[in-house]
Amino acid sequence: MVAHELTGPVHRLWTTSHEPALTVSDGDTIAFSVQEALAGQFDGLATGDPLPEVDWDRVYPLAGPVLVHGAEPGDTLEIEVLEVSPTDWGWTAVVPGLGLLADDFPVAHFHRWDLSGAADGAGFGGADFKGLATVPVRPFLGVMGVCPDTVEPLPVLPPGHFGGNLDCRDLVAGARLYLPIQVPGARLALGDPHAAQGDGEVCVSAIEASASGAVRVRLHRGRRIPGPQLRTPGPLRRGIDDAGYYATMGVGPDLMAAARDALRAMIDHLGTEYGLAPLDAYVLSSTCVDLKITEVVDAPNWVVSAYLPLSIMRG
Repeated sequence: MVAHELTGPVHRLWTTSHEPALTVSDGDTIAFSVQEALAGQFDGLATGDPLPEVDWDRVYPLAGPVLVHGAEPGDTLEIEVLEVSPTDWGWTAVVPGLGLLADDFPVAHFHRWDLSGAADGAGFGGADFKGLATVPVRPFLGVMGVCPDTVEPLPVLPPGHFGGNLDCRDLVAGARLYLPIQVPGARLALGDPHAAQGDGEVCVSAIEASASGAVRVRLHRGRRIPGPQLRTPGPLRRGIDDAGYYATMGVGPDLMAAARDALRAMIDHLGTEYGLAPLDAYVLSSTCVDLKITEVVDAPNWVVSAYLPLSIMRG
């Protein structure tokens, strides 16, 4: 096994035309350092500051591509996450027109997180939210993908069966992601680091924070899978589950509408029980509330639930 360092220029599109940044072999490790999704455009902002106009051509800077020696379509690439360590601050923003409740929250909002005290002897602790909650810091990469087989360059924002912008908050250190290889060499790319996120990332941003770390790649020749798969190293929410959850439900014939109803009910609950303003409750939900599909078999109505871990709340 050989250790490599992934440095150099970034790219922002899925395409086979990028010059490879590295070539690695089965079992090699790759150390990386990646910027948050907006590539520094919100640096220097404080909570409540107005958002600057976003340059969308700068979003999603990806490290790579990394060629894997011998990788071919029909094989599977395993990416084992060895370490992800965020910088000392991060941000969550409500961006007009984006998010699960875009119509409910049309005004831009910025929240800056202090992550300087999040590291502890066991790994990572939590980040304070307005003195009312401590959001567990569980860093991961929102984007890990192999290059899709496409002639036209594709944007990073939507994920695909090749992986990419999965925003799966369980891909923390110790987890393994399996991706079906689309093109020769696999052309792995990494980016969009998060310090914490709830399942759903409901306001369209998690705790976005630049990060460094390392992954190990393994090549499974002849193993065909239809899309991304993963293996976690143990319990999903060790230390977070201990105090239980409060969950709200949305019920109806449309899963997206049910998800919105569940989230709206959670925002109401956070306001009634803890005194959070709706906008603050929306931001907090994006970083630690989990949306779950509770039931999809009792037609014509389905159930989506929003789970708040009670261990994070103070009081």
